[in-house]
Amino acid sequence: MNRIRKGDRVVVITGKNKGQTGEVLRVAEDRVFVSGLNLVKRHTKPNPQANQAGGIIEREASIHNSNVQLVNPATGKGERVGYKVLEDGRKVRVFRKSGEMVDA
Repeated sequence: MNRIRKGDRVVVITGKNKGQTGEVLRVAEDRVFVSGLNLVKRHTKPNPQANQAGGIIEREASIHNSNVQLVNPATGKGERVGYKVLEDGRKVRVFRKSGEMVDA
């Protein structure tokens, strides 16, 4: 069970995009792709079968998940995430500082 999932709002805590927030587009093992952050330019060949034009495109590169934190909607700040098992046996993510559930 990952602490950061697709669709989560995260803040970058270190690196060239420090302090910026965005939504997680996808998660690949221990790395995350955040919308609009860590943009890199890639030279691509045209692919007529996929209807893709060639040229220089800008897209998101991955960021290691240790360099991002989940944003708590109540405070608007990045917080650490832990786990808690509820009485009914479900395992949920909780913010460490406040103890409230992430997916509430």
